[in-house]
Amino acid sequence: MRKKKTIGIELKIPEKECNDKKCPFHSDLKVRGRVFTGRVISSKAHKMVTIEIPRTSFIKKYERYEKKRTRIHAHNPECINVKEEDIVKIVECRPLSKIKNFVVVERIK
Repeated sequence: MRKKKTIGIELKIPEKECNDKKCPFHSDLKVRGRVFTGRVISSKAHKMVTIEIPRTSFIKKYERYEKKRTRIHAHNPECINVKEEDIVKIVECRPLSKIKNFVVVERIK
């Protein structure tokens, strides 16, 4: 049984054990940089989720705001295992593949 480690961010450590080499809690993966909260819109790929982050952008000419969204691909560790429509917290890490630079660290609801 591996020892659970803290990753430098205040959040709940998952009770479930995993042998994932890309898990920040049960392996040597270090997290750093940006932290986002968003909604999972797809979890069809193996150990990967797509997260949508809504934001607003100000248009100076019209003095109005417009809605925009950002989609980020993140690694989904076995110990967290989020599904579609979950609200999650993701943290930046080293590049895990061609398009994955983030890892899911917490399921909010």
